[in-house]
Amino acid sequence: MAKKNGKTKRDGTGTRTVAALVAGGIALAAGLVALARRGRRREAGSSAADLALGKPHGPGDRANPDFRPDATAPVPENRRGAMAPATLPNPMNAGPPA
Repeated sequence: MAKKNGKTKRDGTGTRTVAALVAGGIALAAGLVALARRGRRREAGSSAADLALGKPHGPGDRANPDFRPDATAPVPENRRGAMAPATLPNPMNAGPPA
């Protein structure tokens, strides 16, 4: 009968674990880079000239007329309450506390 040497056979689970961790780290890094690029892309867009603060506004600084609301459009009956001004009771005309 032949003698077996004392070495145990390894099935490679340690190597697979390290490979999985490295792949996860690469995926995480790629996701963070994509997120950073996406955030930078938003800042590069144009801003609305009629909403800019700290500069004088003139008639040429308004939004394109195609994107302005139509002030002469009819208001539907169910939305008229939303168009009413918000009012509160006048404390000067209030009666005695109840």
